[in-house]
Amino acid sequence: MDKLISKINDNSAVVGIMGLGYVGLPLAMVFAKKFNVIGYDVSENTVTTLKSGKSHIKDISSDVLNTYLGSSFHPTSNVNDLNKCDFFIICVPTPLNGNHEPDLRYVESATITISKILRKDQFVVLESTTYPGTTEEVLVPILEESGLKAGVHFGVAHSPERIDPGNTYNVEDIPKVVGGINQECTEIATMMYGAVLKHIVPVTNARTAEAAKILENTFRCVNIALINEMSLIFDMMDINTWEVVQTAATKPYGFMSFYPGPGIGGHCIPLDPYYLSYQAKKLGFMPRFIEIAAEINHYMKIYTVNVAREALHNVGKQLRSSNIAVFGLAYKKNIDDARESPALYVIESLKNLGSNVTVYDPHISAFKTPFGTLFSQNSIEETLKDADCAIFLVDHDEYRNIDQETITALMRHPIIIDCKNIFDKHHDIPCYGIGKGSVQSLMKSPIIIDEPIPKPIPIHTSIRLP
Repeated sequence: MDKLISKINDNSAVVGIMGLGYVGLPLAMVFAKKFNVIGYDVSENTVTTLKSGKSHIKDISSDVLNTYLGSSFHPTSNVNDLNKCDFFIICVPTPLNGNHEPDLRYVESATITISKILRKDQFVVLESTTYPGTTEEVLVPILEESGLKAGVHFGVAHSPERIDPGNTYNVEDIPKVVGGINQECTEIATMMYGAVLKHIVPVTNARTAEAAKILENTFRCVNIALINEMSLIFDMMDINTWEVVQTAATKPYGFMSFYPGPGIGGHCIPLDPYYLSYQAKKLGFMPRFIEIAAEINHYMKIYTVNVAREALHNVGKQLRSSNIAVFGLAYKKNIDDARESPALYVIESLKNLGSNVTVYDPHISAFKTPFGTLFSQNSIEETLKDADCAIFLVDHDEYRNIDQETITALMRHPIIIDCKNIFDKHHDIPCYGIGKGSVQSLMKSPIIIDEPIPKPIPIHTSIRLP
């Protein structure tokens, strides 16, 4: 692959980014600083929007896009344009199917597209998060249908994305893990990424790179589950979990802060542990810790609705026919990403229980639910008017500007369910929520919505317990 190395060294390599979403577009902008980039996406609407000079990703401004558009960045939905590429980077979603099993159809589709035009001295990198072994067991066989040999005629590596929507980290500043299917592939991928990124972390192989990303997200998942469970216990003890965490964080070693919430969202943390669980079970190992964490995090959505129901019951109201204002459709603060957002489950549950639901999120205008699309109200005030209960699922900065007088003047019953510790100083308003230590007298008995927690992934093999 000497030709490819030469092209990397003189910046003449053409980079093909497969998928122009939250991962692909920021990466395309970074590579466009030194290389020509072909940005490929199957969505013609996405490509048309980008060609018009408008970014559909909040973390990439239209000004940044237009800096490279037409010069070193070329968005397209035409497969033939990929023939110009030397270096392919796959940045497509890796969702779960209905059984909480890995759904690799997008990865497979992108790989099949590449295999049809694959030639010697090209290189393929998978950035999509997946279980250890995917690069070698799924990508390589598809690519070798071209008649070429991976690691000999063309290169293959895994380099997990580390994009955090809404975070202030620049892509260039985040250490980049790279693992090839052999040493030469690792070195070439390191060279390519090193041309545009500041810090490359080469590892032994692709499996190690895949495992590192799975560990990162599973680590967050289980620690969030731990603090969520602690908050359930502390709520019964009338202890404020948020204060407990802040106090524990004063220890200068051996502790890392995690905070409770109404469940987890985004494309990575709710999904990736299931990828590892799936692969572990195929090997005959039962990952009990991981699956229990997923169950706890799911239960927090149920708990949120239960707290709202009991809070209304204390003032002689029921969820049925009550006006519920839900604040926060995104899965975390100050972003427009609603993937796997706890809001979907909470809203669906409220609607199933007969509530009248209105929503407000300054970053999301429309939200699809099984009951149809809900459109965000125009303001906080409009959403609070005549509400019997307001549930705050996300701590968007705008929500922190709500004053007590506004709440009491507009709401029929000023009941607040605060899942993210927004209203820590509003003592005169009935304010319940997750980890606030004010549920002891509220929850007379555990009430579970009539819906089972998702069952563990069924794998038809012998299972051994750790």
